Amino acid sequence: MVRRMPEDYLLSNRAAWDGFAVDFVEPGHRSWANDEVKWGIFGVPNAEIGLLMDVEGLDAVELGCGTGYVSAWLARRGARPVGIDNSAAQLATAQGFQDEFDLHFPLIQGDAQHTPFPDASFDFAVSEYGAAIWCDPYIWIPEAARLLRPGGRLEFLGHSPLVMICTPEGAATPEEEPVDDQLHRDQFGMHRFDWPDSTEFALPHGEMIRLLHDCGFEIDDLIEIQAPEGGRTRAQWIDLAWARRWPCEDIWKARKR
Repeated sequence: MVRRMPEDYLLSNRAAWDGFAVDFVEPGHRSWANDEVKWGIFGVPNAEIGLLMDVEGLDAVELGCGTGYVSAWLARRGARPVGIDNSAAQLATAQGFQDEFDLHFPLIQGDAQHTPFPDASFDFAVSEYGAAIWCDPYIWIPEAARLLRPGGRLEFLGHSPLVMICTPEGAATPEEEPVDDQLHRDQFGMHRFDWPDSTEFALPHGEMIRLLHDCGFEIDDLIEIQAPEGGRTRAQWIDLAWARRWPCEDIWKARKR
């Protein structure tokens, strides 16, 4: 049974990302300017992960596109991307980059949980963070399944369950009490995480497997990312030593039956 929760977080997440947007202009510009694809907060090279493979000629949707750099990577590889995001400020940044780099594709402000696209519109759906952590998986994953044609691929990257379990409770922001080596939160029942200014989501692996299967997906791979030696990140809630020992991010690859 797919669970539904009140969607009160949509407006607070939009307001939060309208405020966060200024901090993502510079890294977004760097990603637009660099065609070498790297993933996650430690910039793991695509050669180690293998996302966005064989996308030429595909109709693609980026769910929670932010500054649009993943869609730009798709367009440069011959796909026909569309980006959707909840934040007008993030989309304004993406539109500016489109003009600067003369690379244009549709950008739509909207909720990745309830998109305006017809059924079976796309061959490929992707999210790096975006919908993968800021939308309820019990809503956005069925929506991704609706959007994909038979055989269509879904690839998404977000927090690992372990990083959420090891985040101390009670801090106003994750930066106040970064991820540590203690288990602070329950794995059973993991779903919604409310911060003072926003809401994130994460599921245990078993629950995610069941959800994907219930939505008509076959799972091709689960990659638990290890930060590279000497890796650097702007994120203040985690350090390299932790991310070398335990996965801070997961990548799921699935295919619609």
